[in-house]
Amino acid sequence: MATAFILIHAELGQESDVEKALEAFPEVMEINHVYGVYDLVVKVETESMEVLKEVLHLRIRPIESIRSTMTLIVTE
Repeated sequence: MATAFILIHAELGQESDVEKALEAFPEVMEINHVYGVYDLVVKVETESMEVLKEVLHLRIRPIESIRSTMTLIVTE
């Protein structure tokens, strides 16, 4: 199992749109709106590190209203 927290900086006013897009992914376990440099903190769980990379690079990062991300991978 691979778990990561993804910090997302969204386009101004587009936070809800990003949240709706993320809700479609079964790997997304939790979405939290936060104040600060980042707008959302997203918990993602996948069966392996390889799948985690695919979810991040092929599904989450291409969401149009995302300006930047920072991924924190949980260690065991």
